Amino acid sequence: MLIHGLVERLVTLKLHGMAKALEDIIGAGCDDELSFEDRLTLMIDHEESERSHRAMTRRLQVAKLRYPAAAVEDVNFRRKRGLSRGSFLALAQCDWIKSGYNLLLTGPTGIGKTWLGCALGQRACREGHSVRYLRLPRLFEMMTAAHGEGSFPRLVDRLAKVSLLIIDEFGLHPFGRDQRRDLMEVIEERAQRRSTMVASQLPVDDWHQAFGDPTLADAMLDRLIHNAYRLELKGKSMRDESCPPELTS
Repeated sequence: MLIHGLVERLVTLKLHGMAKALEDIIGAGCDDELSFEDRLTLMIDHEESERSHRAMTRRLQVAKLRYPAAAVEDVNFRRKRGLSRGSFLALAQCDWIKSGYNLLLTGPTGIGKTWLGCALGQRACREGHSVRYLRLPRLFEMMTAAHGEGSFPRLVDRLAKVSLLIIDEFGLHPFGRDQRRDLMEVIEERAQRRSTMVASQLPVDDWHQAFGDPTLADAMLDRLIHNAYRLELKGKSMRDESCPPELTS
């Protein structure tokens, strides 16, 4: 009864990892073989592991990755699409995110940009970084709604604090005047402080024209391209081929 009550108290204190570890120790019948210090260490270790797992799960949920199961370990480097194993695995170490660098991921449709971007986003979540994936049309919808609700500054503030913001489908649709201004606001708040990954079918050299307004384009692209790594993929669409899932994205 004493042990049962102690487990309940640990659960009430939200020390679920310690409670589970205590139950495991008692259930294994080895509590008498362990010193008090050993039991306490095992319980603390289990609590730390449990909290770390819960935090990672929350980060993955908040990230809203289009392909949440995408993983760096599953990337196929055998396909000819200009993807360097060394460069990609170096990016997977996430040092560029710690330094506030950007990543520009370009290539034709069906080459795997979104999947690869999500794989890097998942790795970033596992390394303790906050991540948010957004298709650019969806981001514009959120901005329009935020203006209507009077919450646009709060939206910009939230996006500015994310360690890695992934913007997909950049340049796929024409930019409106308000959209250019709003996107510039987000990029400006993040510049040289937080990392932004941009995925686009358009080569980086074509982004200026796609953005529309020359003055805003100069300012925004300067902030995106400065201190940015580039992954420029090439090749034919792989969506109709019999190949691993990551090549069909």
